[in-house]
Amino acid sequence: MVATIDVEKDILDLVAEVLEEEPKKIDFDANFVKDLGMDSMMALEILAAIEKKYRITIPEENLGKFVTLNETVRIVKDILKKNKK
Repeated sequence: MVATIDVEKDILDLVAEVLEEEPKKIDFDANFVKDLGMDSMMALEILAAIEKKYRITIPEENLGKFVTLNETVRIVKDILKKNKK
């Protein structure tokens, strides 16, 4: 049986861990920097963890698009979908 990947939960857990926040307190539409106080080092830590977890490479042109949890999940799902082809 193949385990299904729950990208939303995985990324929420990663973000919560880096921000040292309860996952349920993080809004999927909250801006990482303005609303959650994320700095560039935290963002890099999250991106590196995502790349490692899913064995993907996030193109540099996408880095500026990682501003909310919803956007991050969408980008990661798109990359995973492209890699399956």
